[in-house]
Amino acid sequence: MAQAVTQATQIKSVEPAVVPSAPPPNREKALQILSKSIYKELRENGYEPKQIVALASEIISLVTTDLDLD
Repeated sequence: MAQAVTQATQIKSVEPAVVPSAPPPNREKALQILSKSIYKELRENGYEPKQIVALASEIISLVTTDLDLD
């Protein structure tokens, strides 16, 4: 036990590795991919195009409300 305490006190702090920054995300492309994925998932689960339009309309309504609050 004393040896473990001695070893723990001898451990020096390690500087974090320098990681090059990633390029900024392409949000437009990400939104296209997400939209297609959601659409495909809804269709595969039996949702009709009219129901998907209703969902999209509800999302637009929520965003519009959110914009009005700003």
